[in-house]
Amino acid sequence: MAADSMEIDDSLYSRQRYVLGDRAMHQMAQSSVFLSGMGGLGIEIAKNIVLAGVKAVTLHDTKQCETWDLGCNFFIRKEDVLSQRRRVEVVCPRVAELNPYVHVDISSSALDDNTDLSFLRKYQCVILTEARLNLQKRVNDFCHSQQPPIRFIGCDAYGICVRVFCDFGDEFEVSDPTGEEPKEIFIQNITQDNPGVVTCMDNQPHGLQTGQSVIFREVGGMVELNGTTQQVSVLSPHSFAIRDTSLLQPYAHGGFFVLVKTPKTYRFETLEQQLCDPQVLIPDFSKPEAPLQIHAAMLALETFQEQHSRLPNVGCLQDADVLLKLTEEVNATLKNKAPVNTELVHCLSRTARGTLPPLAAAVGGVASQEVLKAITGKFAPLQQWLYLDAVEVVRPLQALATEEFFPRGDRYDGLRACIGESMCLELHKLRVFMVGCGAIGCEMLKNFALLGVGLAKSSGEVCITDPDLIEKSNLNRQFLFRPHHIQKPKSTTAAEATCEINPDLQVEAHLNKVCPATENIYNDSFYSSLNLVVTALDNVEARRYVDSRCVSNQRPLLDSGTMGTKGHTEIIVPNLTESYNSHRDPPEEEIPFCTLKSFPSVIEHTIQWARDKFENAFVHKPSLYNSFWQTHSSAEVVLQRMQTGESLEGSFQVIKLLSRRPSRWEQCITVARLKFEKYFKRKALQLLHSFPLDTRLKDGSLFWQSPKRPPTPIEFDLKDSLHFTFIVSTARLFAGIYNISYTEKDLSEETVARILATVKIPQYSPSEKCIETDESAKKPDQMKMPVSSEEEREAIVQLEEAIATDRVTPEGLQMSPLQFEKDDDSNGHMDFVTSASALRATMYSIEPADRLKTKRIAGKIIPAIATATAAVAGLVALELIKVVGGYEFESFKNCFFNLAIPVIVLTEPAIVKRTLIRNNIYFSIWDCWTIFGHEDFTLSEFMNAVREKYGIEPTMVVHGVKMLYVPVMPGHSKRLKLTMQKLIKPSVDRRYVDLTVSFAPEADGDEDLPGPPVRYYFSPGAGTP
Repeated sequence: MAADSMEIDDSLYSRQRYVLGDRAMHQMAQSSVFLSGMGGLGIEIAKNIVLAGVKAVTLHDTKQCETWDLGCNFFIRKEDVLSQRRRVEVVCPRVAELNPYVHVDISSSALDDNTDLSFLRKYQCVILTEARLNLQKRVNDFCHSQQPPIRFIGCDAYGICVRVFCDFGDEFEVSDPTGEEPKEIFIQNITQDNPGVVTCMDNQPHGLQTGQSVIFREVGGMVELNGTTQQVSVLSPHSFAIRDTSLLQPYAHGGFFVLVKTPKTYRFETLEQQLCDPQVLIPDFSKPEAPLQIHAAMLALETFQEQHSRLPNVGCLQDADVLLKLTEEVNATLKNKAPVNTELVHCLSRTARGTLPPLAAAVGGVASQEVLKAITGKFAPLQQWLYLDAVEVVRPLQALATEEFFPRGDRYDGLRACIGESMCLELHKLRVFMVGCGAIGCEMLKNFALLGVGLAKSSGEVCITDPDLIEKSNLNRQFLFRPHHIQKPKSTTAAEATCEINPDLQVEAHLNKVCPATENIYNDSFYSSLNLVVTALDNVEARRYVDSRCVSNQRPLLDSGTMGTKGHTEIIVPNLTESYNSHRDPPEEEIPFCTLKSFPSVIEHTIQWARDKFENAFVHKPSLYNSFWQTHSSAEVVLQRMQTGESLEGSFQVIKLLSRRPSRWEQCITVARLKFEKYFKRKALQLLHSFPLDTRLKDGSLFWQSPKRPPTPIEFDLKDSLHFTFIVSTARLFAGIYNISYTEKDLSEETVARILATVKIPQYSPSEKCIETDESAKKPDQMKMPVSSEEEREAIVQLEEAIATDRVTPEGLQMSPLQFEKDDDSNGHMDFVTSASALRATMYSIEPADRLKTKRIAGKIIPAIATATAAVAGLVALELIKVVGGYEFESFKNCFFNLAIPVIVLTEPAIVKRTLIRNNIYFSIWDCWTIFGHEDFTLSEFMNAVREKYGIEPTMVVHGVKMLYVPVMPGHSKRLKLTMQKLIKPSVDRRYVDLTVSFAPEADGDEDLPGPPVRYYFSPGAGTP
């Protein structure tokens, strides 16, 4: 984003614009940031803020590249270490490459207690990593004293403990603390009282908090409220009180309210002031005292460094005891404190020299979001400390020999100091399957490379798959990709980039979807060769499928996802936790058909209507047309069959398309003009004819009351840019499906006006057709709609005419269906949807949406930002270490966070449920009973085998949706003698099937009991992969 032109490059930033908004994006494009320390944490922050698009970043560092750096800084290579280059010189061009709009420069001067800090005045935000506490205090005091204050962030990572500190000055104004889009909530009633009580329609939750303000619109009766802002006092989830309404006119009907966003001012203290009485975020409520315990331990670590000029030695018990004593001394001086945690202090002492790359990634994501808050005032800032630890990662390793953690002079020394040599070797041997190579996928691959997951020399492997190609909008957060990679496959490109970070990795890249159609590739033997599966997906259905395959094959699954600043991680471990499919989110509410067709009330309805119009006219109908003429290649034969009274599915719609088929650009403009008349004038006239404004329902209430809005017909006006855009974009799309060429001149206002002057608009007379008002009614299937004899006769005449006028040519029987593409501004797709939606909104007195909002809703775009992506991938990679170590259930953590608020919640996963069948026979989702059969094995033998092996009587056997044996079904008893082969009819290569078996209840009359799936192998040797 060039700061001078202030144009936001939507093709790059579109997904992030939906998170931050344009105001924040413009502020970022004018902001300069100083970032010191190019270790693992510093490089994470540099990556995230450069991807986000600040104006300029100065990277500061004084150290040389060492072998150690290869394990934590993904932009340092082996050759940089060998040539003894400075870290900052090495990483600068690689960071700059992430975003051409950001100016990245370097500084390698000393930054210490004697440095003149006046050079910092040109920056809006200063971030220190790898800086001692005294220097942080000095820089923070300088930043705080400036007018306006320079926002200061201090970040530290020592082994298993990390912290972030923020000071944004005495008065830091935030324009939008949550970033949530305010919704229009319709009103059921407002009392005439003191105070007046507002009730939401259909008991919809208002989501308000006492003290917030709302603005009222379109209220009938109590019109004095319209346009006014009222402070609310919440009474229940769907009602609230406002001011005295007793002297206002009585409420009649309708209206809605919207939350008014009010800026909020935050006050910060300096680092010095906060040391004794820290204000901390609590991420894990199972250990609420941890943040204060880490605070004391990390301050003690600072004292240790001052006294010894070094960090505690790896595994040195004496150093650990010294640190513990120092922690107790420090803790005694704190106002806000918790009991000293001996285990935490010992773990910190042992790992302080080390580094856990995933922890740096997680906290780097959080810190980067704070940088963006500091320079934009968007979202609530962290007040004022975040502490995270990974004690659960190292707790089970404390009994290992000290030598396990000693350095060996390779890239894994930092990691080894935390988790030991044996665990490093386990990571090297790992065989991982990752589904998806988008934003989370890129971040996960970086973590794999730094952790040494799947090394060739250890027979490890990372297998990745993604069918997608790289698009420009991916570059804003999928940091392994560059502009020259656009239109190349994500998976192969990501694999190459990962091997640049760590050449020892074995990465196999596929371009497949993971779904039932690819089960021949990702079969049971494939899964049985894996240690674990990672999903980096953006949709629920794909997750459900991968989860079912992991449960079936007893493989751990690490799942994560983001939406804007929100992120979640879920850890699924065989026999310990529930699976992804164990919980189901409520399905998305569909907009009722009659609302879309005739009674829109909010902008989402008009956008969906426009999107449906696009789909119907330019995708569905052309596809239907092509498939009809592929089935019936001769128009003459179709005519003969119709003349004999035969009904051909789809013929009526197809012949209508053929008879009205335009062949010139002028005709496309004419069609577009008639569509305008139909959609935006006649529709309104027809509705007002069917339901005049004074129409009342049976109970006497008005038909046209909120949320129903009466339409106003729109008169066409070529001078109105919205009308012109609709005509041109619609004509272009029709030209596209009918393969009609046009020139740039054809799109000019002059040419369009000339053509429109010749268009005759037929006289309109309203019909007496029935308009659907039932919200539960579904959209009728046009193909299944009965065709009247009159319509059939009309279709025959139209087809005769088309044949007679030589319109039935091979070209005439072919159309080109479009595919909706939201990110290409030149194709007219978004022009059509935006203009059609805005015109319909205007017709119904709904506030139209701009192109950006329309694109998000119509394109179902998931807002995304690199900060959240980096954080979830880091948290998942920490859990990966625990899975590899075979840790106990209590060690694992799921996470939900929202970096905007900011809130981070770490919780235990859901423990696996065990269901009692009877007599101490239990099963869980992870259980699968097995029976081995042979070619002549009968159903009766199968049931006996289950009874003998598992001690319980089967009563019913089902395969998928096919009932193999249900005793009450007629003829089923004869099936007992049939072979399983005959009943199931497996394909030649099928080794087994999973059957659903029910068991006899303990008492007659009770329901049959469920059990685990019973895997039936067709031959005795089929069980081995």
